[in-house]
Amino acid sequence: MQIQPQQHDYTPEEYLLLEEDAEFRSEYRDGEIVPMTGGSINHNCIVVNLCAFLRVALRGKNCKVFTSDLRLWIPRYRQYTYPDVLVIQGTPALQENRTDTILNPLLIMEVLSKSTQKYDHTDKFRYYRSIPGFQEYVLINQYEVQVEQYIKTEESQWLFREYETGDASMTFSSIGVDMAIADIYEGVDLTGVWTNPVSTSN
Repeated sequence: MQIQPQQHDYTPEEYLLLEEDAEFRSEYRDGEIVPMTGGSINHNCIVVNLCAFLRVALRGKNCKVFTSDLRLWIPRYRQYTYPDVLVIQGTPALQENRTDTILNPLLIMEVLSKSTQKYDHTDKFRYYRSIPGFQEYVLINQYEVQVEQYIKTEESQWLFREYETGDASMTFSSIGVDMAIADIYEGVDLTGVWTNPVSTSN
């Protein structure tokens, strides 16, 4: 989730200096610094579910899973973002030897919020598609069971798939891992009251 950006044209270098001492994280959008607010309980639960599952599933493979503490630089569009979950194949490519900013995600997952879902579907996806090795994009609705998956084909086209029931299973094509939709939503309360989490099956 984001609030209104500060109206000032910052350079990437100025942004990075400010970010080092900032109490809260911000994204950088071609001169604008956009402060990020904290995620909801559902948002965090989904991110934890994904990371825990993929950490085990990727054991022994040449891939690593990271959370939004790791920053991504997209040079073509001058964007710094913090994807909710990303997977890197092989050795992380670091920006100018920084240890906190990478260039080469294979798979990116974003948990949608009401304030960011349009941006995640449109401009942000366009920025991500400019990354040469980027192969897969997954968007997860935190308010209802809905997972959208975009897979890059050998012809550089993007194949779309959607999952709307908890008893379905999806395959992360870029890393060859299957995951049940119910596992993504385990412990997530779709009623919004956080008493007893509801079933993810329709």
